[in-house]
Amino acid sequence: MTSQSSLMGGTGSQRPAAPSIVLLTAKEAARLLKVSLSWLAKARMRGDGPPYIRIGRSIRYAEAALLQWMKGRQRMSTSEQS
Repeated sequence: MTSQSSLMGGTGSQRPAAPSIVLLTAKEAARLLKVSLSWLAKARMRGDGPPYIRIGRSIRYAEAALLQWMKGRQRMSTSEQS
């Protein structure tokens, strides 16, 4: 019997796992950002909120994108331009 790895020409080593993408619901994203679900929906409509993904009728937020969005909004002073 021939193993699958020898058919593929490999040495038996596994291929590296793809990075997992954690998708959050709007409710989970609002909790992570510590904002209301309403604020998140309005920010989506205005286009100034965090990036989101539409899957069918569902809205999802990639956790990594939320963290990156938050980092991009950090300020050192109230007089700093946004």
